[in-house]
Amino acid sequence: MATAGEVLRRNLPEKVEVSDGSPSGSRELHVLAVDDSHVDRKVIERLLKISSCKVTAVDSGTRALQYLGLDGEKSSVGFDDLKVNLIMTDYSMPGMTGYELLKKIKESSAFREVPVVIMSSENILTRIDRCLEEGAEEFILKPVKLSDVKRLKNVIMKEDEKENVEKRTFKRKLRDDEDSPSTSPPSPPPLSPVCPAAKRSRLHNTKD
Repeated sequence: MATAGEVLRRNLPEKVEVSDGSPSGSRELHVLAVDDSHVDRKVIERLLKISSCKVTAVDSGTRALQYLGLDGEKSSVGFDDLKVNLIMTDYSMPGMTGYELLKKIKESSAFREVPVVIMSSENILTRIDRCLEEGAEEFILKPVKLSDVKRLKNVIMKEDEKENVEKRTFKRKLRDDEDSPSTSPPSPPPLSPVCPAAKRSRLHNTKD
C-alpha cells in the first residue's frame, strides 16, 4: 500500500521534488523552494530537511505558480487545502525572476500572507530594497546557511502560534457571547391611569 508521501510524489508534475525530513508526529513546516540551479535546490532542500521541514522544490517561477494554482489552472498537487508556510525563491532565474514571482504571490488573496524569502548570490542594494518594499520577508545572500534556515523556521512557527492563539481567543469570545443570556429590549412604560374626575371633565366639555 502506497504511503501518503508516495502518492503525493506521483501527483506532482515533472521536476517537482518533495521531501519530508520531519520526525513522525512532529508539526511540519512546509516550504516551497524555487531555484533554477539543480545544485542550489539540493543544498536548500538538504538544509530544510535537517531543520525538519517538509520541502517542495521546483525549478522556476512558472512551476511555482503552477504548484500554487496561481497560473489560472487548478493546483498541480490536486489538494485544495494545501498549506505552504514559507516560500524561498532565487532572484535570478530565466523566464520569471524571483521578484516577479514575489509580486504574483503578493497579488494573490490566497497566498499574500505567506512569507517570501528572496535568495541571491549578488549583493545589489537596489535589488534588495525593491524586494523588501514589495513585501519580501527577507533577502538572503547565497550560499544559504543552516543558521539562516533555522532562524526563518523559528520566526515562522512563532508567527503561526501567535495567529493560532488569536484565532482561539476570537472563537472563545464568540462562544461566550452565544452562551450569555440575550438582553431583552426594555418594556414600554405603563400607561398612566385616567382618573374618573378627568373622564367626567372630558365628558362635560363634550356636552358643552
